[in-house]
Amino acid sequence: MGRAFEYRKASKMARWDKMAKTFSKIGKDIALAVKAGGPDPDANPGLRRCIQNAKGANMPKDNVERAIKKASGADAENYEEITYEGYGQGGVAFFIECTTNNPTRTVANVRAIFNKFEGNLGKNGELAFIFDRKGIFTLDKALITMQWDDFEMEMIDGGAQDIEADEEEVLITTDFEDFGTLSHKLEELGTEPKSAELERIPNSTKEVSEEQFKINMKMLERFEDDDDVQNVYHNMEITDSLLASL
Repeated sequence: MGRAFEYRKASKMARWDKMAKTFSKIGKDIALAVKAGGPDPDANPGLRRCIQNAKGANMPKDNVERAIKKASGADAENYEEITYEGYGQGGVAFFIECTTNNPTRTVANVRAIFNKFEGNLGKNGELAFIFDRKGIFTLDKALITMQWDDFEMEMIDGGAQDIEADEEEVLITTDFEDFGTLSHKLEELGTEPKSAELERIPNSTKEVSEEQFKINMKMLERFEDDDDVQNVYHNMEITDSLLASL
């Protein structure tokens, strides 16, 4: 299996990708997409991606429509995207993506969480080299009707870097620059992904002790509980024994 596939599967097992307020997260993504490209999904690829992700998260259609309407109004909140970088226990790198209408509040909260778990908030840019920006597409394997070899060729033609699958899902990884190309390829084939995200995949991992692992996981959960935090990435190595210790 490819590095992105194993990382995502381990993430699910460790509950890393379970944001406490998924619908709120998607709502902010919608607000940013509408601000950047307008409220018409046919003319706004970013908004189409948000709507796909909302479906994958079982977000009710009414909620999605309200979020688009709210983001289109004169009183729409002015969100901006901010990233923070720092270290947890054992030198584990943390990369935190936020969407906020109050940067002063957000940086104070992020710093407080690092301090609480004896981590360190770093300078922006100093840890970016640890993570590769990738496009990650998740598909329901049962919905792929063409022959697998033909499907793989179509995906490679659309810019796929890695194609991995288990019994239920297909995970397709692209370089950051090929994200739009593969999105168009899937649209051409009439294949709607369960999710399509730009994520940061660590290019190396850090071994930690059981105690460090537990502390880092608690810090991760605290970040995910923060309303301003959209995504948290790190390069902590996962083992079965560490998972069993949770």
